[in-house]
Amino acid sequence: MYRRSAAAAVLLTAALTLTACSSGGGKADSGAEAKAKPPASSAAPDPADSAAPSAPAPDAKPTGPVLPDAKLTPKTGSFTAEEKKYLSGRVPEKMDPAAVLQSGQEACQRVERTAKRDKDAATGAVITGEIPGAKDAITLLCPEQKPILAAAEKGFPEGPRQSPAAGTYRALTQATTCTWEAKGKDGSVLASGPETPPKTGDKITATIPSGTAEFNSSGCYAWVPA
Repeated sequence: MYRRSAAAAVLLTAALTLTACSSGGGKADSGAEAKAKPPASSAAPDPADSAAPSAPAPDAKPTGPVLPDAKLTPKTGSFTAEEKKYLSGRVPEKMDPAAVLQSGQEACQRVERTAKRDKDAATGAVITGEIPGAKDAITLLCPEQKPILAAAEKGFPEGPRQSPAAGTYRALTQATTCTWEAKGKDGSVLASGPETPPKTGDKITATIPSGTAEFNSSGCYAWVPA
């Protein structure tokens, strides 16, 4: 598999900074620091604390001219069909496609490393966007991680969520500060929790009643069906 040079990474970083400055990466980084962390008992490193990819985020597609698909070729070697699909529409003109590919590969590596230690932590990192571009990277570059993606697609991050599907959900954290509330259309509280203050290591669940207009949670990181 082709690996980019350090010089190509620097050029790509500069180009995508100019062409994708509206992506809001800085704000996302500051927000991630305030989010609840993955399961407290997990030995897995928090993806938010991991070293950031050396290239721009995989989902920060350039807004300027991009390299045509016919010119998506590395300086040496060749790309696979799936790698070419991943690169389509992502490579700024005059940039080395291998540098862009590397950023997607790094997203895959972060998912894989975290999943080996704690699948819940990996799932939560995909749900919350702490591993940027994970969806496309998994789909095209590391399909062996599709179970993590499938679990993430059924979940949602903490914060307000409008018209959620009724059911029981599990928080992907063991933080004792996790709280949640389900409200009806008239603003009345239909359910809230936890019923008793959770202890470190407790599994936190929330049952969203039918007819819930808004589900809001804080300190819970992310939710998946229980």
